[in-house]
Amino acid sequence: MKSADLLRLLGDPTRLRLLRVLAADALNVSELTGVLGLAQSGVSRHLGLLRDAGLVTEERAGGFTWYRQSDALSDAASPLAPLGAWLTAEFNRPTADMRADDARLEEVRRLRKESFATHGDDRRQLVPGRSWPAWARAIGLLLPPMEVADLGCGEGYLTMEAARWATRVIAIDRAKDVLDRGKALAKRRRLSNITWKRGEIERVPLPDASVDLALLSQALHHADHPVRALEEAHRILRPGGRVLILDLRDHRESWVTSKLGDRWLGFTESDLDRLLREAGFSSPVVRVGARKTGDPFKVLIASGLKDR
Repeated sequence: MKSADLLRLLGDPTRLRLLRVLAADALNVSELTGVLGLAQSGVSRHLGLLRDAGLVTEERAGGFTWYRQSDALSDAASPLAPLGAWLTAEFNRPTADMRADDARLEEVRRLRKESFATHGDDRRQLVPGRSWPAWARAIGLLLPPMEVADLGCGEGYLTMEAARWATRVIAIDRAKDVLDRGKALAKRRRLSNITWKRGEIERVPLPDASVDLALLSQALHHADHPVRALEEAHRILRPGGRVLILDLRDHRESWVTSKLGDRWLGFTESDLDRLLREAGFSSPVVRVGARKTGDPFKVLIASGLKDR
């Protein structure tokens, strides 16, 4: 390919993001769609152009086609080596979009590790039936019958997991389109014990003392006033009920405010302990729930009790 054509090809920011991700790991089209936030057709088109230019290679394995950055970009004897050096320097100055790509790539890697289908020949992982979702559902069977409110439910994935062991789940979110997608998925899964409501987590459309458990999963950092959201959780709980929180530990990824609408860059352990106490909860427990080297985001889990 002529130099002018190559430069025009790389003048597209999306193709640069694509090359940067593929320099870090080999991915299939479905994974790239999730990382880049693009339609599959767009990802395939960009991949085709980069492949034809010799910048991306593909191979089939395990029923998927995997793409990675071409080794020619890192081979000192290749004519593409100077371009590879320039790309590396550019990739070391990431934009906000690229930092978001990094976070989503870590999530793709996490999901791979939890998927039996992608473990390949790593016999240490080949344990039939090993599954975190299955363990979560098994533990749910140990819980007493209860009514649950999922506050800031999004598309309802946690709602539907809770519906497997709860007598009833009320799923609440501000976005109608998000709730509609959750309803459709619940219908396909034949879950009939979910009530979907539109509302804010700081003004929950439920009466006082109406549920046994209030869930706030990755919702609190979207609240304008987190303590107000927790006060609402306290209000709707019956005496003896609990709030359960999964949220981000404090971080420095400021791009989430513009890209994802986050109001807060996570919380420290002491933040969550204080917020729970201010909202009226007793016996707060706050712990790190998940962490991984290189991942800018860590998860905190917290709970509090509404006294009888």
